[in-house]
Amino acid sequence: MKKIPRLLGNVLVKIGKFPIMMTESEKPVEKVAECRATVRFQLKKVLCLGAAVASVDMTEDEIRKNLNMAVNFLVSLLKKGWQNVKSLYVKTTMGKSIRIYG
Repeated sequence: MKKIPRLLGNVLVKIGKFPIMMTESEKPVEKVAECRATVRFQLKKVLCLGAAVASVDMTEDEIRKNLNMAVNFLVSLLKKGWQNVKSLYVKTTMGKSIRIYG
């Protein structure tokens, strides 16, 4: 079991399937729910990034809070912060995109 990260670590990380460690006190149901609710940002050499920040059953306040947290976290990952952000758009599934910054 200890050889899995060394042998398959690079491949599993690239496809986003690296195993998550659980302690004895954690319940598997809660850990699965936490993993499903987690959003990961991968910044590579691309100029565009898309991420889901809300779902249909959320209220407007929850959507606003999630969007604010996602944008602030994304900006904190950038080296120069807001200076590296040209524009930000919000897009619904079936609607047009709305510019919120830039």
